Amino acid sequence: MNLQYALMNDTSWQSQADWQTPDTPFMSFAFWQALSDTGAIGEEAGWLPIFILVYRVADQSLESLASSDSLSENQPAGQGDSKPIAVLPVFIKGHHRGEFVFDHAWAEAYARYGVDYYPRLVTSVPYTPITGERFWLAKGETLNDDIVKTAIAGVDDIAQQVGASSWHGLFVTPEMASIATTSMPTDIDVALALAAEDNGMEPVTIDMPILERQGCQFLWQNKDLLKDNQPFADFEAFLSTLKAKKRKTIRAERRKVAEQGISCQRKRGDAITDEDWKAFYHCYVMTYAVRGQHPYLTIDFFMALAQDMSEHLMLAQALDGQGNIIASSLFLYDMPDSGRISEALTLYGRYWGALGEYDSLHFELCYYQGIEFAIEQGLTYFDPGTQGEHKLIRGFIPTTTHSLHRIYDPRFVPAISEFCTQDRMHMAQYRQQAFEALPFNADNMPGF
Repeated sequence: MNLQYALMNDTSWQSQADWQTPDTPFMSFAFWQALSDTGAIGEEAGWLPIFILVYRVADQSLESLASSDSLSENQPAGQGDSKPIAVLPVFIKGHHRGEFVFDHAWAEAYARYGVDYYPRLVTSVPYTPITGERFWLAKGETLNDDIVKTAIAGVDDIAQQVGASSWHGLFVTPEMASIATTSMPTDIDVALALAAEDNGMEPVTIDMPILERQGCQFLWQNKDLLKDNQPFADFEAFLSTLKAKKRKTIRAERRKVAEQGISCQRKRGDAITDEDWKAFYHCYVMTYAVRGQHPYLTIDFFMALAQDMSEHLMLAQALDGQGNIIASSLFLYDMPDSGRISEALTLYGRYWGALGEYDSLHFELCYYQGIEFAIEQGLTYFDPGTQGEHKLIRGFIPTTTHSLHRIYDPRFVPAISEFCTQDRMHMAQYRQQAFEALPFNADNMPGF
């Protein structure tokens, strides 16, 4: 038995195996279908998808399944003893929009040397800086070295066909980062090969390493350390774990919202009406309009989520004294499911907007309403989205994010590898400093 890969540019593979429930709603087929149907991904959006199918093949006569002559050729599945076991999505991109792991400096370095950095390949959930699995796995399968190596061979195949400079796997799990970086050559191997060529030795084929970058996001935990990590009973129980000054600050912020005549409410799933969605989208568009930008996502995208993923949706609304919706914040959240790999359920803060400037309303609608909901639903974590040290002082704990990078031009590998090494050191120091600034009482400080 061995593994091979095939390249497909449609989603017919979804019917060829019994797939595991993804670890986040953002890898659900419904979420990706909504992105596709509403034009958020596709050639016009600059997110052209190719799917790498990994097969377990028993008969070597089926080795022809392993590669394709062009990206438009779909390989048959389920023939003979071949069995699809994993799929890795890859996008061909000519820009960096909607990624949240920034490599603009690398593109500028390529430009200075007159080398094309575009197209480039990206594996991520578009417009979604949420850590999670990037493979779809068939039931009974676990991510391992062989699956990752086979998929990376498929990535290399795509890169060669389209002339891509690089591949970037964004917000991957620590498990995938560990497997990928330990199963491939190192930058030292590349340096030795380049040195050999410089000394007049025979050129050799250089297999590029996979480089890792690390970042920092902030995660709220529904765990009372003084009560054996039991969930908090209510918002006040959470506040009691904070230093007095921080408790006072949060209570003052919530009071300011009320003093402006603003009230808040939360709606779930089918209780969110079409009028609610229209009001939400008006707020969402305003977030981009104030920066002179157009939103990535359309109202049709959100309506598709409402149609096919309503059980994962929570909408927090702010209303003025006349009952008009003046701000909205949309969350997705995990649902308990026996098919899930992990039962540590998470709330994800994703999309927000307001029709004006209101004191402390962003904190209320995007953080405190989320914390209350996580406690109410017994969710273990609350991921409010990327960036923002203002999350730290409100009880969100610094956590490590991982991204993977494969550079195909060996001349750039040493410099980019050194950048990644220095960047990891800087981010480790930043996370340590952020941890030391957490607002918890000494008895409630989580482990670093």
